[in-house]
Amino acid sequence: MSRLQSIATHLPIWGDEKTRVVGLDEDAVTLAVAAGRSALAAAGDVPVTHVVFVTRDLPLLEGGSEGVLLAGLDLDASVRATTVVGGAPAALDAISGAADGTLVIGVEVAPSAAAGAALVGGTTGSFVEALTRSARSLPIKVRDTTGHSSDYEDPRLLRVRGVGTAVEALELQDKPLAVAGLNAKDAASYVQGPVAALPTLGAAAPFFGLAATVEQHAEGSLVAVEQATATAVKVGSGTTTVTRFAPPARPLPKRKLAGGGDIKISLAAYERAFDGKLRLAAGKCTACGALHLPLRYRCTECGDETGQVLQALPREGTVYTVVTVRVPVPGLASPYDLVIAELGDTGVRLLAPVTDADAGTVPIDAEGTLVLRRIAVRAGIPDYGYAFLPAATTNEGAAR
Repeated sequence: MSRLQSIATHLPIWGDEKTRVVGLDEDAVTLAVAAGRSALAAAGDVPVTHVVFVTRDLPLLEGGSEGVLLAGLDLDASVRATTVVGGAPAALDAISGAADGTLVIGVEVAPSAAAGAALVGGTTGSFVEALTRSARSLPIKVRDTTGHSSDYEDPRLLRVRGVGTAVEALELQDKPLAVAGLNAKDAASYVQGPVAALPTLGAAAPFFGLAATVEQHAEGSLVAVEQATATAVKVGSGTTTVTRFAPPARPLPKRKLAGGGDIKISLAAYERAFDGKLRLAAGKCTACGALHLPLRYRCTECGDETGQVLQALPREGTVYTVVTVRVPVPGLASPYDLVIAELGDTGVRLLAPVTDADAGTVPIDAEGTLVLRRIAVRAGIPDYGYAFLPAATTNEGAAR
């Protein structure tokens, strides 16, 4: 049995009220970091010993995603990180079987983008206890090694022999409160009472179902399904903080992706800048205390070369100056805004692209937050960094 200290749900700003889509600078890792940081912020000083990342949309299949995830969450690189390839049942299994100190994150990029996170721990949170599971094979939808997916065109087969048979095999005494993995119409015949409309069907769906259950102070079972696999848990009352980021949906801005040769990446430079860049930390001179971003081997203030230590920078910033770039750059979509943001009272200024806003709409002195984004893809490698998220966007998705 797991007790939930906090739950966070996250929806990208782009899309419409039915389906959200990722922006050009977002992927499964950036969504995971956004949801995970919200869950951690709401939980206070609860130590994290394990991160479980559930998704089918891994940006890097052979190493790299866990390191970026831990850095973006500002967790130590020694924290155990596990990646699980799966959908709604896998995410619900991970939550119900998690030990204290585990941060479970579920992300879906397509067809409807969303992310959720839950921190397990404490003694007073809502509890989640595994009940039963039914694993069968009915590959209605398949995805090949290139990411291309295809459906077997028989929705009735999936509904009757897939989901229907899987849920029946659970042998639940009462109808569940919610079914993650189905749209509201298909879930109506399985649940008791009003159907909670979940904005996603993948690995993030159970987090939205749990959040709705906690907010309603309900007790009962929650089911997650995927094709012919189903899992059920019992949800009990408790004190769990729920944080939601759900800004009003907006259509993707019209931008043109520039062609041209691929911009190569230097893995030596990537590795050297990794911690400072991904953790948003400056190098602090051990001799005079001056801050440098990025970290330097020689202090520009006192000339000391004995060493620097990383110091975390505030993620709140104010636009010092801004420019709209319309000139095509290979691999980037234009137009886009670049800002120089002043980070708190540290005296450090950071050059960053603007995210989740139309080009030309961010004024000087605008306040905002630095958030992890995929700045570019170079030679097939996602290059992550920080982008400036205007406060107006943040306020639209206020937590509750």
